[in-house]
Amino acid sequence: MRTLLLLSALAVPGIAQTVCPATATYTPCEIVFELSSEEASAHPTPYLTVQLEAEFRSPRYRTFRMPGFWDGGRKLVIRFAPTDPGEWVFRVTSNLQRFEGKEGTFSATESNFPGFLQPANVHHWARVDEQVKKPHLWMGDTLLALPYIEREVFDKLVAARAEQKFTHLRGVVLESPGKPGGAFPSADHPDPAVFRELDQRILALNRKGIAVDLMPAYDQRQLSRLFPDWAQRERYIRYLVARYAAMDITWQGFETFERASDGRAALKEIGLALKKLDPYQHPRSTGADASSSPLAGDEWLNYLGSHSAANDLPAIEHQLYAMPQVGFGPAATDADKMRRWLWNATMDGQYPTIGGSDPRQFDSPGARQMTVWFDVFSRTRHWELEPYFDVDGGRAVALEGVEYIVYIEKPGPVEVVVEKHGYDVMWINPINGEIVKEKKGYKGDKFTGAPPDATHDWVLHISREGHKEGMRSYKFESRPIVMQEIEQTPQKAPFEIVAPAADSISLASPAKYAIKITRETRATRSMMWLWMGEVAADQQGTRVIGTGAQGAFDIPHSIAQSFPADLALRLYGMNANGKVYSVIKVYKLTQ
Repeated sequence: MRTLLLLSALAVPGIAQTVCPATATYTPCEIVFELSSEEASAHPTPYLTVQLEAEFRSPRYRTFRMPGFWDGGRKLVIRFAPTDPGEWVFRVTSNLQRFEGKEGTFSATESNFPGFLQPANVHHWARVDEQVKKPHLWMGDTLLALPYIEREVFDKLVAARAEQKFTHLRGVVLESPGKPGGAFPSADHPDPAVFRELDQRILALNRKGIAVDLMPAYDQRQLSRLFPDWAQRERYIRYLVARYAAMDITWQGFETFERASDGRAALKEIGLALKKLDPYQHPRSTGADASSSPLAGDEWLNYLGSHSAANDLPAIEHQLYAMPQVGFGPAATDADKMRRWLWNATMDGQYPTIGGSDPRQFDSPGARQMTVWFDVFSRTRHWELEPYFDVDGGRAVALEGVEYIVYIEKPGPVEVVVEKHGYDVMWINPINGEIVKEKKGYKGDKFTGAPPDATHDWVLHISREGHKEGMRSYKFESRPIVMQEIEQTPQKAPFEIVAPAADSISLASPAKYAIKITRETRATRSMMWLWMGEVAADQQGTRVIGTGAQGAFDIPHSIAQSFPADLALRLYGMNANGKVYSVIKVYKLTQ
């Protein structure tokens, strides 16, 4: 990170001069301001009272407005990362007269960094630099106590995760609930030492090619306890943008939000503030008990995060929402459980982030199996793969006519309908990455086969490798991804809700739910189900309250603010061909 002291440059009114050493694109550069004795006396708490920001203009005349931040003592910083090579111009705005209106320039040089992350091609990710898109393969780990674990442990973990090819790590800025101190000992006093340590940790991860998915707080309750009013929360978000927007990050709101009555409102406040303040528009979402999809209409979220042991939720939501999905899975401690989640989540259309484990277990079997996954998909056109349904005996994603990846969780015969071409065929052991190639390959329109053995799950890769080589010169997307139109006519749905049969549901005892197939077809032989509930009058948003054909609803009290309430229950059913139907029924919800 380049640091420059701007005292002499800004002491000359109206004079613009080169004040920054040549800085590589997408590399943070710090412009440092020191308060005078008089200014420090007038502003004993600069975090609260000093206003400082700069507007940067690129060589292509794009503008970026970046807030500054207090970094302890009399030190103020504006941290900025140039996105284009060439000469940049900036102008400072401040409530300190000495800095107001001052200007400067610096030069940016080319770097090898491929650009900041952006959603791309509907459900996928790209690094974008000067409008050029380069595919990004998201594979994440979780370290919630990112700023707080011992530095020696952190350094070893970073080295291990980089070697294992992880590209993301998610963590929380604030100390875990119930622990004193941390980044903010009190609402109006950030601890600069904690934030400087977090700065260095994020930069260390970025240098290893790992983006940081940054969560401002564990949940809304923690945030509101520390920052009771919106002015304090907005100041906190502005501070985070000022310190970290110039780094390789995404924003992830909370670890969970559904159980707090004002979780949706708090995330909307935060999300809209990030959208307004972050000049780079880093991707924005949140963690969730189930899914962040209930927030999709609030005009700030641009990728989904979900946490579900059932495939129904992510598989159906992939058909409902035109944005990337990140799945939050189990810890890497149980390698078998994690691996099966990993490959099923991929077939649902998600990018994986595991739930972490003991950070001292640097080389667990689960982490090594993540590397196998990465190696498989780094050889594919993963940014164009979509869930594929013309398969029996497994679950698949495909770029039709180019490549098909099939996960066979329970080994046995598999049949895959493909476009009629010649294909290379290989079987991949997802435990260790061992590859068994079929020497003769395959030519035709319906591949049938079985894994090399039945002792564990397998991955089948059917690919036109020669054709893929020729696609390297194609633009980022070789063909459009078209979202399906959900069938919402009740009479056309091949199922109906048979439970709850009564007109009311009580939160006091979990209501049982069930469906009945009304038209048996080949397509309905395998169905997935997602149950959503909403009390529209109270504007708390929808909640995922069930998955599967039958079970008991899990309805959080936060779904409504007053009772009794009208609960709109929406059931989504997706058949074996990937077609999604929706039916709705209204119940009286009581406590």
